[in-house]
Amino acid sequence: MLRKGIPENMSRTMQDGLGLLVLAIGIQYGCKADNLAIVALSLATGAIIGEWRQWEARLEQWGLYLQNSFGNNNGGQFAKGFVTATLLFCVGAMAVIGSLEDGLTGNYQILLVKSILDGIFSMLFAASMGLGVLFSAFPVLIYQGTISLGAGFLKPLMTDPMLNNITSCGGIIIAGLGLNLIGLTRIRVANLLPGLIILPLIMILFSFLSI
Repeated sequence: MLRKGIPENMSRTMQDGLGLLVLAIGIQYGCKADNLAIVALSLATGAIIGEWRQWEARLEQWGLYLQNSFGNNNGGQFAKGFVTATLLFCVGAMAVIGSLEDGLTGNYQILLVKSILDGIFSMLFAASMGLGVLFSAFPVLIYQGTISLGAGFLKPLMTDPMLNNITSCGGIIIAGLGLNLIGLTRIRVANLLPGLIILPLIMILFSFLSI
């Protein structure tokens, strides 16, 4: 509804402004690492896996499939909105910590605050990039739902240093997303996501080796 009344140049400037905000959020999160070497190794390993399995291409294909299914061919903006919103809403400390707290204690306050923030971002992104943003709800449901349901198994792993490193790794990925939104570069951000999964395993290995 908002998109219909927004001129193209205003929409572009709005997207640039949101890109700067996402970049600032990513930098803020990225500075929380306890061990940057572990974060760097996780991102490098994640990039190898992501490029090998083509995570970003698969995510974009899913977005294009949804775009074609719903008859929205607005210059690929549907897929762009879907991928951008999915990455932003899934990659972050609040998604992980909030889901863990919900699963372990039943306290959903962090997720409630996150949902409010996500709702505001969704409206802004949808006004700029269209209907694809709406469909990011499905990956968010799967991602946060899986963490909440598996919280009992994850609890022993989630020490403060590990959460800080995961937050930092996620922040760096979010910063890359912000640069893409501004149009300064074209980083295949989704191909870095395996680093978030690899990071706890690397920390456990380093702990075992007493590094």
